[in-house]
Amino acid sequence: MTPLRAFVRPTVLAAGLCLLGLAAQAQTAKTPKTQLWIDLSTGSMAGMPEMDMPMGGGLMGMMGGGRAAGAGGNTHYGMARTMGIMPPRVIDIALHNSLRPGVEASQAIPAGMRVGESLPLLPPKAQPTSPSEPGEVPQEYEQHKPKGRILIYWGCGSEVRAGQPRVIDLARAKPTDFAVAFAGRAVPDRGARVGPSHALYPNERNQVQLSRDSSLVGEHQIRGEGVPASMKFTLGSAQDLMPAIALRTSGKPQDSMGTNWEPVRNARAYYLHAMSQNGDDMVMWSSAETPDTGMGLFDYLPNATIDRWVKERVLLPADATQCAIPKGIFAAGAGRESTPMLRMMAYGGESHIVHPPRPADPKAPWEPEWSVRVRVKAHTMAMLGEEQGGGAMHGVDRSDMAEPAEREEGGAGAQPANPVNPINVLRGVFGR
Repeated sequence: MTPLRAFVRPTVLAAGLCLLGLAAQAQTAKTPKTQLWIDLSTGSMAGMPEMDMPMGGGLMGMMGGGRAAGAGGNTHYGMARTMGIMPPRVIDIALHNSLRPGVEASQAIPAGMRVGESLPLLPPKAQPTSPSEPGEVPQEYEQHKPKGRILIYWGCGSEVRAGQPRVIDLARAKPTDFAVAFAGRAVPDRGARVGPSHALYPNERNQVQLSRDSSLVGEHQIRGEGVPASMKFTLGSAQDLMPAIALRTSGKPQDSMGTNWEPVRNARAYYLHAMSQNGDDMVMWSSAETPDTGMGLFDYLPNATIDRWVKERVLLPADATQCAIPKGIFAAGAGRESTPMLRMMAYGGESHIVHPPRPADPKAPWEPEWSVRVRVKAHTMAMLGEEQGGGAMHGVDRSDMAEPAEREEGGAGAQPANPVNPINVLRGVFGR
């Protein structure tokens, strides 16, 4: 036997045994009959105090995830997936119990949540559909030939780097060009695909607003018809609500603008993204070291993905506390005003609890009764070009702010000129 064969055969044998071991382990794993998803989100706006009053429409409606938040808290399941900031803290819970699907249940919660002893989990109500005439196209979706350009910048630093920006001429672009431009990094949807067989919170019976000192740390239990009696689990600090991001911004759009923040507890990585409309052009920038529009990054990410993208410098590491925006990329043309909008994510990662735990012996049969997955994130927004002191969520007195009517009429608390609504910008780009 040659030395090469002597090396290859044992190596191949070892690899084969490893694969067989993994196969045996995978074969004995079964999907739990009862599954629980908990999504936690903390939102804020840099430099603004926490607001818990019902607001809707305009910029405030966008901050609330597309619907008025209401005084009671998050009003519908799915708000944790949005970038809304009202209410500031959101909890989404979805239960799927294949033993008794679509049946009401409840979740006993620790006293530290400060919202009572339990939360009701109810099956979703059927959503009414609005009738429309066949072939009728709403006016807001009428197609118009786009014009202008998309300018894409990336990377932290005071100066624009060589090879930037990536430019897409909308008047000349083909559908394939749009696909290339907006084909960024993303992960498959890992959220609960809710339907009539689930039981959800929040719901019409209970819509709480979590306070600044609310905590999920402690023992939880799911109770209900067909729910395993053993479904008790304890959440620790890693599965708790994240604090708000204390973001500070400085500088004017014509200059290099600075961003810095306090380290966020339990954050595994960060990501910043800014956009502005300059005439017919849309300007986009991200903190990534890769030319990506970044639209797929504003969501929960699995731990392995976070770690890989930190290594690939798509996300900023957990010890990052600042990032500069290149000089002049958001400077408006002559006679124009522009207020770039910055969004920032702090990824807290995922936690998985399975009962009973996986046996140490990979050949042993394993039939888990139930599982819990907890996802945590924090996000914030800022209007660039104004000094933001990071005072959001830190007990700033609301009396220091102008009343809503004053803001709308251009009073002392008036909003910056022409704030960018990303949804409207993208609708304008694609003619809808």
